[in-house]
Amino acid sequence: MRTWTTLPARLLLALLLALTAGGAPAADELLVLSYHDIRDEVPIDGDPDAFAVDTQNFAAHLDWLHGRGYRPVSLSQVLDASQGRGRLPDKAVLLTFDDGLRSVYTRAFPLLRAYGYPALVAVVTDWVDLPAGREVNYGPRPFGREDFVTWAQLREMRESGLIEIASHSDALHRGVPSNPQGNSTPAGITRIYDAANGRYETEDEYRARIRADLARSAESIRTHTGASPRAIVWPYAAYNSVTNAIADELGMTVSFDLEGRSTPIAPGPGAGLHGLARLLVMGNPDVFDLTYELRRDPEQTGVRALQIDLDMVYDDDPAQAGRNLDALVERVKRIGPSHVYLQAFADPDGNGSADALYFPNRFLPMRADLFNRVAWQLRTRANVKVYAWLPVLGYELSDPRARAALAIDSPERDGIFRLDFTRPEVRRIVGGIYEDLAANSYFEGLLFHDDAYLRDVELPEFARGQPEARTRALIDFTLELKQAAERWRPKLKTVRNLYARPVLEPQSEAWFAQRLDLFNAAYDQTALMAMPWMEGSAHPERWLDRLVAAVREHDPQLTRTLFELQTVDWNTRRPIDGAQLKAHVRRLSAHGVRHLAWYPDDFVADLPPLEDAREAMSARSFPYEER
Repeated sequence: MRTWTTLPARLLLALLLALTAGGAPAADELLVLSYHDIRDEVPIDGDPDAFAVDTQNFAAHLDWLHGRGYRPVSLSQVLDASQGRGRLPDKAVLLTFDDGLRSVYTRAFPLLRAYGYPALVAVVTDWVDLPAGREVNYGPRPFGREDFVTWAQLREMRESGLIEIASHSDALHRGVPSNPQGNSTPAGITRIYDAANGRYETEDEYRARIRADLARSAESIRTHTGASPRAIVWPYAAYNSVTNAIADELGMTVSFDLEGRSTPIAPGPGAGLHGLARLLVMGNPDVFDLTYELRRDPEQTGVRALQIDLDMVYDDDPAQAGRNLDALVERVKRIGPSHVYLQAFADPDGNGSADALYFPNRFLPMRADLFNRVAWQLRTRANVKVYAWLPVLGYELSDPRARAALAIDSPERDGIFRLDFTRPEVRRIVGGIYEDLAANSYFEGLLFHDDAYLRDVELPEFARGQPEARTRALIDFTLELKQAAERWRPKLKTVRNLYARPVLEPQSEAWFAQRLDLFNAAYDQTALMAMPWMEGSAHPERWLDRLVAAVREHDPQLTRTLFELQTVDWNTRRPIDGAQLKAHVRRLSAHGVRHLAWYPDDFVADLPPLEDAREAMSARSFPYEER
């Protein structure tokens, strides 16, 4: 969030934005700001608590919101708008405070009362009135009784009419064991691994644990404040449709996450209030930083992604696997991409289809419970968004009879083994794999593998002579898989691999059942395989130029198409020179390409070399390390 411009530049930026601020939110658009600790004399940089905001900066935020026409609203107003009993004002904003820290009463509440601004305070009920001597491992230091709000203070704030008390769970604000290696992930979304008995929590046990926790939290809030909570703020913004359904049953029909910053609120059938977007206020921003963050268009932010083989992390020796993981996380952290597309399937023979999976599931062998471990480490230690990379059709079932009976009977023998997605049994199996992935892992999006193609000589009776119908059928199947995963991971983003030939030679849609315009309409992004050596080009630069021109016919601003480069010439098995890769990135950027990725990224051999990788694929404003 913190900008690195000089003060005069930031002042100029703020003035320009104030003069050109024509993009005010629509009448039913709700901006939600998420605060934690409000504390005096927070340093501009280097405070150990990244979520602490200086009291003066917080007061300036309230003054800035008032001066720019923002209208703070209460949770009741949001609920009324969603149920057709009123409309939200222009530039509506809801202020929220997480964790129940004492400063919400001593620092934030007096300022909110002075401005007459309503707010939502979400408390971890197990931390309220903490017994003397008990401590909570809270970020920069252990927190004790004096660091958290009391029930008396919560009751006073609620009775003021400005503050609504929400649940932040009773005791889900912690990590729990998630795999045999002993890694911890958020308690609200994790099937706990019982090392003593070598088993995972069942779905029924998981549901019962979540229900009991939320019921304790809701009852504590009702007993001590006189009002039952109507909202749940999920710890770490980690939730799923199952936990939201449990919250609904307990009267908490509103929930929040940290994806995006605003949500349209409109009455109508199915107009729920789960998963409301919030802008996390961190880095102690002043009003210039807040201005920049609220005015910038997130859609203009470019993606820089590394596609990574989890097969390279896996090792029969757990200690070596741990060292591999550390090397991967360190490399990703030093490069600084925005995204990692992480392999969730095992392909040790390199034939493009899944022999096993890296997560607990009902359908294929589990090579190791590794995906969730690596994904969470990348998210928390390297600060990247992790997308699960998984086949659509390419699953080599363990039962040879089922494998043969359900496979696409293809006369072409040089492709990836694939299952026949027109068969209900295949749809059940693959949908179940995606559901199991989501039930047991943390990720923010899906990358559909390049096995999702269909040649014109395959499944000849299916939509014969109708390339577009075959293309759309595969798209529909992938969206069905997304829906299966979203039972456990709501609001997933989607990316799908696309071969270059259907873009350069549109008639080849019949050979692939792939088309760029249809992909860009169906998915958040299309990962176009911009791989000239794989396509046999003798002139890679000219080939890339031609590819960009062809893409512009369907995506003129290049907003939906991600260009994925190759870092290895698979024909010669030699790595592409780092200088040439950087030249290709510069060339594509000069053409206006916004979103870039590459594959593979070899963290073991340091290929492409770290310095080249950082320059080419960093999402940072200044990607170079200080010396």
